[in-house]
This record gives sequence, C-alpha cells and structure tokens, in this order.
Amino acid sequence: MRKIFLGLLTLAALNIQAQKSELAVKYANTITEEDLMDQLSILASDALEGRETGERGQRMAAALLSDHFQSLGLKAPVNQGDQMSYYQNVPLVSSKTKNAYMKIGKTKYENFDKNVFVGTGVTSGEMTEEVIFVGNGAAERYESLDVKGKFVLMIGDNNYRATLKASKIAAANGAKALIAVRTATDEILDQLLTSYRGYLEAGRMTVDTGIEEGDFLGMYFLAPSLLKDVLGKPYDKLSAIAFSEDNAGFNKIKKGKLTVSIEKEVKKISSENVMGYLEGSDLKDELVVITSHYDHLGRRGDKIFNGADDDGSGTAGVMEMAEAFAMAKADGNGPRRSMLFLAFTGEEKGLLGSEYYADNPVFPLANTVTNLNMDMIGRNDDENYNGKDYVCLVGSDKLSTELHEISEKANATYTNLELNYVYNDENHPEQIYYRSDHWNFAKNGIPVIFYTTGSHDDYHKETDTVEKIERDVYLKRTRLVFYTAWELVNRDSRPALDEKANN
Repeated sequence: MRKIFLGLLTLAALNIQAQKSELAVKYANTITEEDLMDQLSILASDALEGRETGERGQRMAAALLSDHFQSLGLKAPVNQGDQMSYYQNVPLVSSKTKNAYMKIGKTKYENFDKNVFVGTGVTSGEMTEEVIFVGNGAAERYESLDVKGKFVLMIGDNNYRATLKASKIAAANGAKALIAVRTATDEILDQLLTSYRGYLEAGRMTVDTGIEEGDFLGMYFLAPSLLKDVLGKPYDKLSAIAFSEDNAGFNKIKKGKLTVSIEKEVKKISSENVMGYLEGSDLKDELVVITSHYDHLGRRGDKIFNGADDDGSGTAGVMEMAEAFAMAKADGNGPRRSMLFLAFTGEEKGLLGSEYYADNPVFPLANTVTNLNMDMIGRNDDENYNGKDYVCLVGSDKLSTELHEISEKANATYTNLELNYVYNDENHPEQIYYRSDHWNFAKNGIPVIFYTTGSHDDYHKETDTVEKIERDVYLKRTRLVFYTAWELVNRDSRPALDEKANN
C-alpha cells in the first residue's frame, strides 16, 4: 500500500510539472517573430533618430514604452508627488572637452596628439605640477610617496578598467591627475585614439548627484615615446620597474614636470528610465527584474545610428515578455513573484540609468531576486558563430550556482540553444561582465544573467539596422529569457546565493 501511495504522489507531482510546462509553452508562444519585429521596426526607425540619451528620439522611445506598459495593464510604480508614473527621472550632467593640451618642456601637444584627456576636471588657464612615478599604480606603490596636489604617472597594460581603478587610487591619495601609459608603442595608442575619438569628442555624461567634483582632474593617456621627456628614462626601463614586485627603484626616478590646460562645456540633461510593474501573488514582495537599455548613439550629421541590435533587440524583447506575462495573469496564471520590466536610459554613456536605479531603487534591492538583462540578442557574431543557434551567457554562475542550473535546465527543456560562456570570464579582454546594465545589480549582490551574442561588423555603426536581424534565432533567445523568468517567478524559493557572494 505504501508503495502505491508513493507512486501516486510521484505521478501527481509529474502531472503538476507537466501542467506548468504546458503553461510556460503556451505563453512563450505568444512571443512571435512578427510581434518582436513590429516593436523593433519602430524603435530602430529613422523617426526615433537613434534614441540618444536626453534627445528627442530617446523621449519618443520612452513614450512608446510607457504607452505599451500602460496598454498591458502594468502598474506605474514610480511615485512622483501626488501621482504614479512609468518614468523614473534620471538627472544627468554632460561635460564636453572644448579645448585641451599638454606641454612637456617647450613642446605643446594638442588633445589626441600623443595624449588624450579623459575626465571631468577643468583648469583655470595652464596648470604646471610635478610628476611622480607610481609604477603600475597599485595602492601599495604610494606608501612612501607624497603625491598630494601633484600629477602621478603609471605604466599599465591595455586594460581600461584597471586604469580606471588606478585613477581612483590616485585620487584617494590626493593626486591632481593620473598620467597613464597603457600601450607599449605609440602606434597602438594611435589606433585606440582613432577608434574612440568620436566617442571621446562627443563628451562625457554622468549622473548628476548635485555634489561638486573634487580636485582630481581625471586621466591622461600618454604615448610611451614621451616618457623619457617627462621622467628621463625610456619605456622599457620604467616598465621593468613598474612591474617589479617591490618598490625598489621608485624613489630613484627623478620627478618631472607637466603643464596642462583643460576647458569644458557643461550642461544638465534630463532623461528617463521606463518601467512597468506586474504584481505577483503569494510571493509578491519578491521581485524579478527584466531589463534592456533603450538608448543608443543618436545621429551624427546625416547619419542615424538606429541601434537595431544594440539594443532595440533587447528592448523589443522586454516589451513582448511583458505582454506574455500580462496575458498569463489575465488568464489567472500570473506569476507568484512580482515582476519589473525596466528599460534603462544612458547605458551607452556609461550604464547611467541602471546606476541611478541601483542607487535609487523603486523596489528594495534586498527583495530583488534576480536580474535578467538582454543587450544585443538579434544578430550573430559572424566571425565565430555564423549560422549557429547560440547565445552567450554572462554572470549566471558568479553569485548563484543555483541560478546557473535553472538557466541551463530552462534551455535544455525548451529552447536547446548552444550556450556559450566565452565572455563569462572576468578577465576576458572585452570585460563584458562589467559593460552592460546587469553589472549595477551584480555589484549589489543580486544574481544576474546577461544575454548577448557578441559583437559584429555593424556594432556602433549606422549600419546596425532592422533588416540585418536574424529573426528565427532572435525569437529563440527571447523565449529562453521568458522560460528562465517563468521558472524564477513561480518556484518556491529564490535562487540561493553562494557562500562566496556573501563574503
């Protein structure tokens, strides 16, 4: 009798699981190629002018998103005075270098000539300061050095994130600016400056905190051939000292001098995150957040950067997933946990919309179970994955092994895509783990999965257009995110954080 009873329980459990799977498939199938492409064709149309943060096209896209969420019956979750809104206002400030140059001795180097300035600081005319060598810029290199009010010079590898960390260390030690040599040859620096010149000349945007910038000007990237003129020794000798394991030799490097001048244009900008809220049932206090960024690069003269893949594809995915879950709720099959469908502004300017949300969350971060983020899911990386049904996953195992297992099982059960983890390595040269909006959740201890497909020849070009979207695999990727979200919002427990995530 006991065996019969246990068998019946097992059969009942299997039937319940089968019913859940049938429901998941039913609502996933409401996400179609046609609907995705309808939304994407509007988002990436010339009429929206490339959706640049703070510009008319971005505001038009915000209106499209808020109207869509409202039409689905999603709640407006943002409290703005006496009313609720789908918009979270994001205050920003833009600073653009108007004129900058550097003098070494009597030789003057304009910005982008063997040097480039990256930062928010300004000078009142020319500023001349001592230059102190700090090796590879690590914190321990400052132990016996007085750098307050002076320029510091470091030699590092070609890793922007590491250089940014070094700049924060320099600022914390009271330095006035960081001079960074991060390439072994002038030619490599020239290539970098050519690639990023348009981006740098367009200006730098940050969240407007209302707090004035400190005395730290920012970073200069310097050609290695100029090292001897600044510190009296060539690149190879200084590089050997920079990467030595101790501080021996630091104090033997003579101090140099540099003169810099920086003029800026500064203006305040208003933009919006757009979000719709779907309330859950018995676990409604917990939240799963589905995200993309809806901004792009705008226009440059007659060229419109439509951003169909980056990230019209992810944004259309958010819109259609919201519709599928809203339909499930209307049928009485709504999620147990609540859901926030959230489209960020300012990602292209430095993850600004997600940074602002993380610092000013509409719902407590402690109650946020997971973030699933989509950024560039409509194309294939032609060099490595042409014709393949794949998706690259980033972050799924960083904070929660259980989340990774949920993701793998969802794919094995429903979509059978090739899951590629090449970008999941935090030391990958492209540093993808830190380069989309999921990072501002992950850094706050919230498990994330970032869905992307890698780069392609049209990345950040005016040729990233709708007709190049690979519709069938784009649909499969969107449905994979849906299936993963379906499991996350309906399972009994939230994905457990690994012990390493709590340390």
